[in-house]
Amino acid sequence: MADELTPETPEEEQPKKTPKQRKNGLYPGVSDELAESMRNGWADTELHGLRPVAQAPYTAARRAALSARFPGERLVVPAGRLKTRSNDTEYPFRASTEYAYLTGDQSENGVLVLEPTGPTGHRATIYLLPRSNRENGEFWLSGQGELWVGRRHSLAEAEQLLGIPAKDVRELAEALTEAEGPVRAVRGHDSVIESALTDKVTKERDEELRVYLSEARAVKDAFEIAELQKAVDSTVRGFEDVVKVLDKAEATSERYIEGTFFLRARVEGNDVGYGSICAAGPHACTLHWVRNDGDVRPGDLLLLDAGVETRDLYTADVTRTLPINGAYTDIQRKIYDAVHASQEAGIAAVRPGAKFRDFHDASQRVLAEKLVEWGLLEGPVERVLELGLQRRWTLHGTGHMLGMDVHDCAAARTEAYVDGTLEPGMCLTVEPGLYFQTDDLTVPQEYRGIGVRIEDDILVTEDGNRNLSAALPRASHDVEAWMARLLDERNAGS
Repeated sequence: MADELTPETPEEEQPKKTPKQRKNGLYPGVSDELAESMRNGWADTELHGLRPVAQAPYTAARRAALSARFPGERLVVPAGRLKTRSNDTEYPFRASTEYAYLTGDQSENGVLVLEPTGPTGHRATIYLLPRSNRENGEFWLSGQGELWVGRRHSLAEAEQLLGIPAKDVRELAEALTEAEGPVRAVRGHDSVIESALTDKVTKERDEELRVYLSEARAVKDAFEIAELQKAVDSTVRGFEDVVKVLDKAEATSERYIEGTFFLRARVEGNDVGYGSICAAGPHACTLHWVRNDGDVRPGDLLLLDAGVETRDLYTADVTRTLPINGAYTDIQRKIYDAVHASQEAGIAAVRPGAKFRDFHDASQRVLAEKLVEWGLLEGPVERVLELGLQRRWTLHGTGHMLGMDVHDCAAARTEAYVDGTLEPGMCLTVEPGLYFQTDDLTVPQEYRGIGVRIEDDILVTEDGNRNLSAALPRASHDVEAWMARLLDERNAGS
């Protein structure tokens, strides 16, 4: 990685000053002649006639709904800032969900401000870093300059793309400090903006804004549904990729599986939507196993829980539990089929007008029945469910909302979420599981170390539901046939 001229001061804090040199850079400074050379001789690269992004009409509708909910108040929604990973390297930037949802933009340091135009209505402005300054040299001297990290859109270009008037974000903090009237802001993403609003906001009012924006995302519009299907389709291809390299994973570790899926996510999307769970053998009994450094052994199961995030930040969340050698053993199939029956009952309960909890209750009932049938719990089933005894082996809830966040709408009120009612356009996961820990002395030896979860992404429709991830087989015999076909394709091409 080149390191000669990266400055110590971020460029957004120095719009007019020449950027500082790195403390231990090899060049002592910049001569007047070099500075003059770098200022001149560059072609005009401004882009004209840009068409709005596909999301623009949808983000406008979302802002209109937000405006109607908080009339007469200034609303401030930041994208966030780069976070340091180590010394002068940063984590890949991911804009805050609220900001991306309302703007369609993903620029670090961006801020959306809705200024009230009276008792009702707002004027939206998006505040962004303009293109790197060529006069003071930041475009080649700054660590976030154009020649170091790539070209940003100009403010005029951003206006065309996003359909929102754009201004220089470096002027925003001072303007907010002097602003009058009621203000609400989304917290936790931009300390500079929060400092400017310290005496103008309250925790309670800001939380109301966060809760509203979380609940607003519960029902997906047409753009969002298409993005979720795109994410799922790429995820299906990622699962197929993994099956075809299981022999290489056996020779290395779970990390080969993680890397294989990540390649699909980066090629077809933005990233993975969350840390991939590539849990082989007893690791499948750890719900969020993301170390992915264990052995991959024939005869064991692989629990793969992974999702591609699209370039517009919508994520899939799919799980399959696969026999590494292509065929389930009798005990693996017994446990797998029980989880599959549980999932079938849960999916059948997803429909408009149903309670959100209904699919969870339906799935848990099937698992409780199986545990009683196997002699692991003493019935009747109603007693087991009332006391929650099945949770020793089921552990988690049966699903959650899905969207831009893998656990979407997390800040919603309980009465609007888990105690709420399903509506067309909602998207959720149905993901029951059974997990028998290696040290669980209450179950037969043959159960221990087996973990099974099956998860699909389910869209609530006008007349029921649609399984967005139906292209991935779920029944045990279908999984085996699917794996055999993929392995035949791999072998034929090798």
